[in-house]
Amino acid sequence: MAVEVRAASEFGDVAAVLGPKRPDANVCWCLSYRVPSKLNNELRGPARGEYVAGLCRAERAPGVLAYEGDVPVGWAAVAPRSETSFARSRKIPHVDDLPVWSLWCVRVRPGHRGYGVTHALIAGAVEFARAHGAPVVEAYPIDSGGDRIDQTMAYAGIRRNFERAGFVHAADTTSVLAGHPRVLMRLDLR
Repeated sequence: MAVEVRAASEFGDVAAVLGPKRPDANVCWCLSYRVPSKLNNELRGPARGEYVAGLCRAERAPGVLAYEGDVPVGWAAVAPRSETSFARSRKIPHVDDLPVWSLWCVRVRPGHRGYGVTHALIAGAVEFARAHGAPVVEAYPIDSGGDRIDQTMAYAGIRRNFERAGFVHAADTTSVLAGHPRVLMRLDLR
C-alpha cells in the first residue's frame, strides 16, 4: 500500500477518519487532549465536528492524515504541548522546558491496518512538527509488553511503534490506558 501523509486541512477527510456514523453522536473527534475539559464537556454532537472544522481552517492544521490515493485512511494529532492538556498534566511529567510538540493520537481506519499506515503517520507527524519549528516531539504511548490492545484504546499508540520511529524512552508516567502504563517517548529534532 502506497501511503502519503499530508496536513489535515480538509475537514471532510478528517471527518471520514474521526467522525461519527451518526451526526448527533458524541465522539471524541480527538479533542479531549486538545481543548480544556470544560469546553470538551460543553461541545456535544455536531458542535464537536464544527469545532474541528474550524481547526482545519486555521493557519496550522490540527494534525496529519494518511492517504491511499485520494482516500483518507489514518490520522495523527500533533501540536505544541503548550496547546494541549499535556501542558498541565499531573500524570505525564515534563522532562525539560523545551517547547516540545505532543503526538497523542494515531488512528487507522479499519481495513487499512497492518499495512504500515501507523508508521507513515508517526513519520508524517514528526515531519509536520519539524516544519513548524518543533525542537522535540513527545508521544505518550501504551507500553503493552507485547499484549494485544483493544483498537479503541490503542489511539495513544504502542511503544514499539515509536521506538521503530527513533523515539526513546524519556520517562515513566502515572497514566494508565487500557490497563497498561503509558510511557513518555521523545524524538529530538535539533
